[in-house]
Amino acid sequence: MAKYAFFLGCIAPLRYPGIEKSTREVCKALGIELVELKDASCCPAPGVIKSFSKATWLAAAARNLALAEKEGLDIITVCNGCYGSLFEAAHELHEDKKMLADVNKILADIGLEYKGGTKVRHFAEVLYKEVGLDAIKAAIKKPLGYKVATFYGCHFLKPSSIKNLDNAENPKMLDELVTVTGAESMPRQQKLMCCGAGGGLRSQFGETAMKFTKENLNNMKASGAEMIVDVCPFCHLQFDAGQKELGFGFPVLHLSQLYGVAMGMDAKDLGLNVHVTPVKL
Repeated sequence: MAKYAFFLGCIAPLRYPGIEKSTREVCKALGIELVELKDASCCPAPGVIKSFSKATWLAAAARNLALAEKEGLDIITVCNGCYGSLFEAAHELHEDKKMLADVNKILADIGLEYKGGTKVRHFAEVLYKEVGLDAIKAAIKKPLGYKVATFYGCHFLKPSSIKNLDNAENPKMLDELVTVTGAESMPRQQKLMCCGAGGGLRSQFGETAMKFTKENLNNMKASGAEMIVDVCPFCHLQFDAGQKELGFGFPVLHLSQLYGVAMGMDAKDLGLNVHVTPVKL
């Protein structure tokens, strides 16, 4: 059985506990063991903290990496922001031994050391590359017929030169992960456009953020999609909360929740009833 330290991040457990619950249940069904990463902090948010102080960002990220390393486990996360922050920090510390030594001087004050061995994986990546589409299909109990707008988000695929997950300009991974449930991924314009929330835009420049969100939603509507499936709780929040103000009514599901539905799990357990725009399937 594959075994990972589960990095929850901030938004999923605090705003969308259904994403956390569905991830746990789906992983259990697919033979993935999730271990609690005790005492973990914010990743920290790459578009905010890193912009002000790279040293602070790197030390905070390294602390999380060290906690997983101490347990002898790699990290799995369901959030693009957490994935981006932790993956990039792990990459930089692996490539730059002086930087690693500087970070360890800081970690020593709290009794930790990071040796540079933790790998950071995204939930969707593990499903696609480790579990495989055939095994996922075998676990589907309730094939779906929805028309879906898949949403990759910014930090999942890029920087593509170090992540190498998929073709960053024409990806197929999430589309295939969705279609294995029986749903249809609908082609659309500007598929890789930002949701509008990233880099502090949502909190500092709300009107600009909503322009991005509206453009995405218009493109999704034009494609004939009936719901949005994402792989990031922050993108999830932007579409779920933002569309209500904009007059749209798409059900918004994290990939783990879509799988939960397809595997026959209870809608309440998946948290579909506590979204800002309640999900009705």
